[in-house]
Parts: sequence; C-alpha cells; structure tokens
Amino acid sequence: MNNERSSARRRSDQNRSDQNRADQARTDQSRGQNAGRIQPARQVAYDVIAAVRSSDAYANLLLPVRMQRAALGAADAALATELTYGTLRRMGYYDAVIELAAGRETAKIDPPILDVLRLGAHQLLSMRVAQHAAVDESVSLARQVGSRSATGFVNGVLRTISRSTPDEWLQRATAEASSEDDRLATVHSHPTWVVRALRQALRAENNGDELEELLDADNTPPRVSITALPGLSTVADLAGTTPAPYSPLGAVIGSGDPAGLPAVAAGRARVQDEGSQLAALALSRARPVEPGERWLDLCAGPGGKAALLAAEAKAFGAQLIANEIVPARAQLVRNALAVFDPPIEVWEQDGTSIGVDQPDSFDRILLDAPCTGLGALRRRPEARWRKQPKDVADLGRLQSALLASAVAALKPGGILAYVTCSPHLGETRFIVDDAIKRSGGSLEKLDTAAALAPVTLHPLETPDGSHVQLWPHRHGTDAMFIQLLTKLG
Repeated sequence: MNNERSSARRRSDQNRSDQNRADQARTDQSRGQNAGRIQPARQVAYDVIAAVRSSDAYANLLLPVRMQRAALGAADAALATELTYGTLRRMGYYDAVIELAAGRETAKIDPPILDVLRLGAHQLLSMRVAQHAAVDESVSLARQVGSRSATGFVNGVLRTISRSTPDEWLQRATAEASSEDDRLATVHSHPTWVVRALRQALRAENNGDELEELLDADNTPPRVSITALPGLSTVADLAGTTPAPYSPLGAVIGSGDPAGLPAVAAGRARVQDEGSQLAALALSRARPVEPGERWLDLCAGPGGKAALLAAEAKAFGAQLIANEIVPARAQLVRNALAVFDPPIEVWEQDGTSIGVDQPDSFDRILLDAPCTGLGALRRRPEARWRKQPKDVADLGRLQSALLASAVAALKPGGILAYVTCSPHLGETRFIVDDAIKRSGGSLEKLDTAAALAPVTLHPLETPDGSHVQLWPHRHGTDAMFIQLLTKLG
C-alpha cells in the first residue's frame, strides 16, 4: 500500500509538472510581442513593495512619489494603490497560501521572487483581476528580477493558486492553526503577538468580543480626513467634503486627491486622521487659555499635530514651541509650520533632557510618544510585520523617559497630554500608571473624556476611566490613546 501511495503521489506530481509546463507554454505564446512589458501600475506596486522589504521604506511616503514619477492616470493610480496596500496588509496570509502552493517555506524563496508571488496572490485571491493577466504580468515581473527558472516557478505557483477558490485556500491555510489566536492571525493577516495584544487591550475595556471587528478594520482602507486649521480655513472652505463625525475642525473626502483642494494646497488645511485632531484638541481646549501661555510639542515630527496646536495657540494668544530630535523630521515640522507668520520656533533637542534644561517652563505639553504604531495599521500596513514584542519593552523605556522629562518641564498646575498611536497596554495605561507611581503624588490624571465631551460634535463611545481610547472599528479613526495629566503644585 505504501508503494501504491508513493506511485500515486509521483503520478500526481508529474501531472502537476506537465500542467505547469503546458500553462507556461500558453503564457509564452499569448504574450507574443508584449513580452517584458509590464503595466505601469503593477511595476510601481512591485517597486514599492520591494523597497519596503529591502530598505525599510514607508509605503505611504514612497508610493505617491513613484506614482507621480510614472505619471499614472487616476485609474492606474487607484490600481497601484490597491495592489501595494492590499498586498502589504494581507502579506502574512498570502505567505501561508504560497507555502502550500509551492511546497516550500517562504524563507527558502528568493525575496524578489517572493514579492512577485505576493503581488500575484493578492490579485488572484482578493481582486477582480483576470487570472491570465495576474499570472502573465507576474511572470514578466519575475523575468525582470529573477532567473529563467524563477519565471517557471512563479508561473507554476500562481497557476496552482488559481485552480482553487479563495474560500478553499482559506480553509487550507487555517486547517493547522494551533490556537484561536493563530487562526485569527492567519485569517486577518496579523502577527499572532499583535492579535494577542489587541485582544488584551479590548478586554481591558470589557470589549474582547470586538476583536474580529478590529482586525477587519485594520485591513480596510481608511477614509481620507482633513483638518481645517483655525484662523486659516474652515470646514466650509473644503468644497466636496463632508463634516467629520467628531472633530469640529475635521472633514472627510470621499474620493479624489485632497491636494486638489485649494486650502490643502496652500497649507491652510492638512490631511490628518481625526484621532490626531482630537488628541491635539484635548490639550488645547481642556480649559480656557490664558494669554501668554507657553506650549511645547515635545516629539513634533512630522508636524501634523504641531500645525494644529500652532493654529490653536495663535487663536488664543499662546506661544508654541515644537521639538524634534531627528533633523530630517525636524525639517518636516518646519515645512508643516511654514504657513504661520511669524515663524514657529522649532528645536532639535533630546526630548528626554528638556525637563532638566527647561524645568517648570510650559503651561501645556503634548507628548506624542514614539510607539509601535499598532493603532495605524490601516495607513501603514507594513508596520505589523516590522515590529516584534521586544520593541514594546524598548519603546516603553523611551516613553517613560520622555514622560518623566515632560512632567519636569511642565509648570505646576499645567496640562500634559500623553498620546500614542497604539492601544498596546504596555505603551498606554502601564506607562501612565508607572509615571504616577514614580511621581510620589505630584502627578495626577485628568478626566480626558470629560475634557473632550464639549469639543466633539457627537459623543465618543469610550471606556470607563480617565483616558480616551479611540478605535478604527468603533470611531473610524486610528487607535489613538489620549491621557491628560496635571502636575500638582
């Protein structure tokens, strides 16, 4: 019987090999004079995906540049965007399918060829792309970046994927999951440790049953939100948009390039997630502003929140100073603040030492702390694959040091907003609670939800407690954590 099964397996493998060779022959014949020509949208998508893998590039920064250089029209730009972000979001799941179809681990596939396969898998499993187009263009890409044998390999793997339905591949990919978290990690294409961290954060609010909604939201392209900078523009100036549900300064654009809006082009309005708007407004509008107040944005790069705070400070007679230690990011802050006259002062100092250099100096401080970015996976999908559990501990030490510095720089009675674009408990509640414990009674939480209640257009559904935790699936924003604090005199 063993010999019979072995012979059957060899016949099956031979039949598959014969089928793949026949498919390759038809592919070569149908390509004809178009051999080597790759649709510009697919070329752009591949180039960005490869740069994300090989150079740690950020897709949200690189993709617009590559599309502009390629002079893509609206339809091709939309295709390149879906190919790029869709592939990066679902990469973990596609790797599971590729391993099954190829019969080998993805770690043993040349990285450029693996990028081609991921891009092809996305078209076959998640897009309404003709199978022959997805396979043929992937083979052309493989010819461009790999060997002749690699083109046959890509053709064979993608042909194998195309012979089964997406539902069938989903069943196969999840069949050997060792736990529910592993199954969810495969289905929703998140690392298992991220699934667990998100589950813990939701359970801390007694909302653990919302986990799959959150994972789905992470894989859904976000709406484009815009903030009208006070004193420079209004939501009414943003023609073709609709008011945001929460931020009084926010608008949502349904389609098109937001840079085409005159206010955005002139810097009087900015593309900015509504959660980021609320984080800045929680600080600026927590209580009436006394003229002459000094405000500090401690970690200001790339400058979105700093621009909103600068507009608020100018409107209320306060002064903002923005600080960013990384020179390239500090220049982005200056660019974001260039619309203001007189210019906003930008420092390039170590945020962990400002408390020593500037003790008891600021009435309001925003600490938008460096974090894992797990709350912005809709916008930066590659972040889920770059971070590891140890990064939380490393960042936690930096977050604690920055928070201690911010507390030292805050005037007694002043307001400090601790903000992260991550819901991970190790970057949010635990950091704040540890700072309060270390303060010896000099640091106190403020009711952040109560502070935002008169600001938002509609009530925020937030957990019990003094902080505000926003969620993509519940609020349509990034998963922003906001905690207002005050230093006692």
